[in-house]
Amino acid sequence: MTTRKDAPKTETTDVAEENIRAVAQIQRQAAQRRTIAQRVSDHVSSFASRESTVAFHFVWFALWISANVGLLPLQPFDPFPFSLLTTLVSLEAIFLTLFVLASQNRLTQEADRRAHLDLQVNLLAEQEMTLVLQMLKEICENMGLRDTIQSRKFLELVKRTDVGQLAEHLDRTLGLEQTPKQEPPPHS
Repeated sequence: MTTRKDAPKTETTDVAEENIRAVAQIQRQAAQRRTIAQRVSDHVSSFASRESTVAFHFVWFALWISANVGLLPLQPFDPFPFSLLTTLVSLEAIFLTLFVLASQNRLTQEADRRAHLDLQVNLLAEQEMTLVLQMLKEICENMGLRDTIQSRKFLELVKRTDVGQLAEHLDRTLGLEQTPKQEPPPHS
């Protein structure tokens, strides 16, 4: 048995704490920006995805079918092929699909916003690192350590990265480049 004293310590640095607070703040702001319709869509989607909702539907369908095939002591109100049940389930599916799509659209927009933020941070880090390498190169040159900084890899890293060229190269490599639309041949 481990005691609290024996448990590994999970300390975070001040920088990590600051980053955690920043991410939490971004999440709170995103939650606060939601419209009433988005909040309703999120609530409905969340409710529909619970196991209790699945169980409720199972019980509802079982009781409905049992009542309408004569297994329960009730007068059948929706005889086979259960047209009323089919209509209700179809309407529920339509509205549930719309709510889920609305929630997914909002989540996608939030993910895109985070991806843009991530890209900006990465670009800033790239620029900072390039500056650090350039400063290191100057220090090495001033100290007479030319051999250290003459490697092809180092000289390549010191250059500023062109993100547009990098994206184009990635698209070509992955086969994602856009091919120009070809005009259909003229009719004679």
